[in-house]
Amino acid sequence: MSNLYPFLLTPTLHVKVWGGRKLETEIGKDLPSDEPYGEAWELHDSSTIANGEYRGRTVSELITEQGSAIIGAGFDPSEGMPLLIKFLDASAWLSVQVHPNDEQARQLEGDPRGKTEAWMMLATDTDAKLVIGVQSGTSRAAMAEAIRTGTLEDLLVYATVQPNDVLYLPANTIHAVGPGILLYEVQQSSNMTYRLYDWNRLGLDGKPRELHIEKGVQVSNVEALPDITHPTGELIVDGDYFQTLRHQLKDDSLAFNTDGHFHALTCIAGKVRIEHNVQSCDMNKGQTALVPAALGAYVLSGNGTVLRSWMA
Repeated sequence: MSNLYPFLLTPTLHVKVWGGRKLETEIGKDLPSDEPYGEAWELHDSSTIANGEYRGRTVSELITEQGSAIIGAGFDPSEGMPLLIKFLDASAWLSVQVHPNDEQARQLEGDPRGKTEAWMMLATDTDAKLVIGVQSGTSRAAMAEAIRTGTLEDLLVYATVQPNDVLYLPANTIHAVGPGILLYEVQQSSNMTYRLYDWNRLGLDGKPRELHIEKGVQVSNVEALPDITHPTGELIVDGDYFQTLRHQLKDDSLAFNTDGHFHALTCIAGKVRIEHNVQSCDMNKGQTALVPAALGAYVLSGNGTVLRSWMA
């Protein structure tokens, strides 16, 4: 696959009832309307290539055509890109939600993947908070009753976060992002979400959004809470499905090799160049690139910060 090269990606943008404008003001996205944009799906089947020979093609099309050369030998091309990278901007609370694990996703929905995810806080307002679970001793029956009566928030556990805080969220973790948070999210590529509570608000269509009480409570972990970490070195996330490292370049360079695994590179500060013997490209703050699994050796250079994620 000598014609492969680092793919600079154009994300898909998603309007959300809880969204805002920080995707534009903080990381340079060109938002096409005045609506509240909550998510930029940087790496996804729907992302399009922005450079080179494959400009305008979707990630899904490339995976269908070239399979393991793009995503590696350990994944089924018919199931698409197995990793999803997002920026998320919350100007209001996201719904309290939970995701099934792989086995539950297959049993309950016939989907190939559940959803384990991780968040890195990029910018936070003072006293910005997350929901990270329910209070110790809460039973599933009590949780279901609180959802039905609109009082689940009385049982929730909240945690304050600051920039560079990281939260690893295994499937089954009850969670929500609070207002005033801009974050980087890496996750198994699944949109399988059970909404437990939506703060008694209406959606953009003026109607209450659907709750998924039975399945949501069934898959919820009510026994344990995740840990918020404060990594200072390169390793940000070391999970069962993916790893994320933070590389800080100061007018220098770092050499990498894909070794048969695709790499997702997201620039969160400065400007970085991805150098490869077929084609090179520049990444500005807020941009993401996909390095195909078959690419082999490449170099990052410049002055900036890159988050590099790949599947275990």
